[in-house]
Amino acid sequence: MNGKDDTAQHLRDLAQLRRVRDRMDREYAQPLDVEALARGVAMSAGHLSRQFKLAFGESPYSYLMTRRIERAMALLRRGDVSVTDVCFEVGCSSLGTFSTRFTELTGMSPSTYRRQQAQATAGMPSCVARQVTRPIRNREAPGLEPSLD
Repeated sequence: MNGKDDTAQHLRDLAQLRRVRDRMDREYAQPLDVEALARGVAMSAGHLSRQFKLAFGESPYSYLMTRRIERAMALLRRGDVSVTDVCFEVGCSSLGTFSTRFTELTGMSPSTYRRQQAQATAGMPSCVARQVTRPIRNREAPGLEPSLD
C-alpha cells in the first residue's frame, strides 16, 4: 500500500468507528457487546477494540458504560425510580457491575447519588443538569492542589 491508500483506509476506519460510537449512543440500553458491534462494521472484535481505543481514548466497553451511567444519572436525579430499575433500564444486566462502575465514575454509590442529586437539580433545566452532573473519570479529574493550612 502506498501513502494515499493508507490514508483512504484510515478515513474509512474512522467513519466505521464513528458509526459504532453513534450506535452505542443510540442503543445504549440494548445488549451490545464488542462482537456484535464489530460485526455491524465488518471488523474483527480485536481490531475494533484496538482502533476504537486509538481513535477515542477508551475501549468500546468503557465508552458504552459511560453512556449508560450518564443516562442512569438522569433517571436517578428524578428520584422516583429505584436503583435496580435504573440498572436494567439503561441496559446493565448486573446490579453489582452497574453499582461498581457508577461509583468509579461519580465517586458515590447510585443510591447516595439518587438521594443527593434529586434535590440538587430540582427546577434546573435537564440540559443544564446533564452538563453540570456529567461524570468525570479519575484520569480526567483536575489534580488537587496541596493545602498550605
